[in-house]
Amino acid sequence: MTSSRTSQRAARFGESVIREMTRVARRHDAVNLAQGFPDFPTPDLLKEAACKAIVADQNQYAITWGTPRLRRALAARYEAAYGMTVDPEREIVVTCGATEAMAAVFLAVLDPGDEVLIPEPFYENYGPDAVIAGANPVFVPLHGPDLRLDIDAFAHRVSPRTRAIVLNSPNNPSGRVFGADEMEAVARLCMKHGLLAITDEIYEYITYDGRHVPLATLDGMRERTITVSGASKTFAVTGWRVGTVVAPPDITDAVRKVHDFLTVGAPAPLQDAVAVALETLGHDYYAGLKTEYRARRDVLVPGLRAAGFRCRTPEGAYYVMADIGALTRGEDDVAFSRRLTRDAGVAPVPGSSFFSRPELGRHLVRFAFCKRLETLHDAVARLERFSDAGR
Repeated sequence: MTSSRTSQRAARFGESVIREMTRVARRHDAVNLAQGFPDFPTPDLLKEAACKAIVADQNQYAITWGTPRLRRALAARYEAAYGMTVDPEREIVVTCGATEAMAAVFLAVLDPGDEVLIPEPFYENYGPDAVIAGANPVFVPLHGPDLRLDIDAFAHRVSPRTRAIVLNSPNNPSGRVFGADEMEAVARLCMKHGLLAITDEIYEYITYDGRHVPLATLDGMRERTITVSGASKTFAVTGWRVGTVVAPPDITDAVRKVHDFLTVGAPAPLQDAVAVALETLGHDYYAGLKTEYRARRDVLVPGLRAAGFRCRTPEGAYYVMADIGALTRGEDDVAFSRRLTRDAGVAPVPGSSFFSRPELGRHLVRFAFCKRLETLHDAVARLERFSDAGR
């Protein structure tokens, strides 16, 4: 009898479709609007601070859960931005990106057989994170064309095994910024059923319509919310892998232990550079971030519509989910994405990768607009030529 040499757990999920589409884009020399990394420079302040830290020999292990300087800077930033008091000694973990942060949190708070509620469409890592922790993801669709949180639907899916709910706002892939009424409804649900909230707030400073409100700042939620974020999107340093977790001390202790045995610690000199950015960059930087991303959004969205895609205007983050129904030749989203990459020279992500049942996203693709304006204008021109050729 032949047995598999790999685990049943690993067999329950596939590789990242997003990263796969980056490889497809490179193969065809396409504009990569699939993976959410900027093609513009990191601010000089961060680069100079990183180089200075390396030259100063800050090249060995930092404290496992983050350098004291970065933890103090993070606490000060939460106070300034949200009026949220955070203890830098007992309530912060610095991780190797928000991706590791989410995995460490799931492993720290979920036991085998637990259930975690996840709004759908969802960032592709959440399901595998639950599986790796031995838990069961329970996907609950966002409601209607406006993709609102349907709290009644979430309440219906709560069972005796439900341990937590994941909330990602500003949302990837939908671009939603959940409103105050939606956030308050989530808070009531958590308190009624004794649930933890795991919030992915990596796009917290990239909003256009609506204001980001951390769930932890709502009444009764500080002691039951685990806030995940990081430097990647805010400072255009997706390759640095500096993520953050803010949680009550007992949960922080568990996350620190898991993080220690996953990666030991995030890169020491890069932590120092992020601390410098948090200490130095003020209101003008964060306001400028929104303005610049709004300009990018306002190039891509009209360009997509002119090329025949149907899409909502995102309220936050830097993604657009687009309906491909008017442009396909009977293909599904995967085949269309590959043809668009090959023939148009623009790479999206197949929409099915953001759904628990692929058929729910077969009519959709996702585009990222964290690119230079000239890159986006080039992509729009390519899409228009592709559309014209098919008419």
